[in-house]
Amino acid sequence: MIRLSIPLRQALAKLTLPVLFTVSFGVILLGKLDVMAAQRARISLADALAPIYATLAGPLANVRAGVEDVTGLFALDAEVARLRAENARLRHWQAVALTLAARTRALEADLHWIPSPAPEFVTARVVADAGGVFARAVLLSTGPNHFIRKGQIALSDGSLVGRVTDVGSRSARVLLITDPNSRIPVLLEGSGSRAIMVGTNGSRPRLIFWSGAAPREAQQVVTAGIAGSLPPDLPIGTVHYTAANVPEVVPGADLGRLGMVQIVAGGLAGLSAPEAVAAPPASPGGPRPG
Repeated sequence: MIRLSIPLRQALAKLTLPVLFTVSFGVILLGKLDVMAAQRARISLADALAPIYATLAGPLANVRAGVEDVTGLFALDAEVARLRAENARLRHWQAVALTLAARTRALEADLHWIPSPAPEFVTARVVADAGGVFARAVLLSTGPNHFIRKGQIALSDGSLVGRVTDVGSRSARVLLITDPNSRIPVLLEGSGSRAIMVGTNGSRPRLIFWSGAAPREAQQVVTAGIAGSLPPDLPIGTVHYTAANVPEVVPGADLGRLGMVQIVAGGLAGLSAPEAVAAPPASPGGPRPG
């Protein structure tokens, strides 16, 4: 073991802070001088860490699920009663939906309706909260042979959660709708009012600059599809007013616990809504196009 004299140790201690400050300043300056190099380094680091995150995600999810199972046992009776009531309501709405679906198929057959093509998508696992340049983003593990591209849309539970901002060889980063950099033109269903939804770095984005009637509590919010920024009529969430009377959007997907997301593989083209379905079969006795 090398022993240093007291004066030498004091001199090294005085040099530690200036050296660290100089190195930090150099890293910051390098990032400012070559943004593309910094971005490539960030994507390379994400590619290297994505398999590690994917390996750890499974055990951590099992531990979290075990804790939730133990906690849920205490409220099991109330949960069973709630599920029975909800099941009864779902049976009622299932009957209504089947009736409306039959009427819709009949009308489409009479009108010779040509439906929009169903969107193509790929599914990827969320392995980490990405952070970095954006405050609200997630990292996806995509594997080596994927077709995800920058700008594509990310969905979860049929609702918009964000769009792809960075793509690596084995990973991709999705900017969530709650990030402060997110600005999305939206439409308030029912009133037809348009607004801008902005991220707040919290759990809910906020509505600003609406035209027409003010947002109403529990009003459905969908994408407006202005200037081709996003497809129209993609579900986002519902309106909720805070205690300060500020309209926010409660996302339809749980952004704090994203497990799997669907990335629309075809970009914006051909996508009208996530629930698009194939054309219904023609009625055997129905009219034929002339």
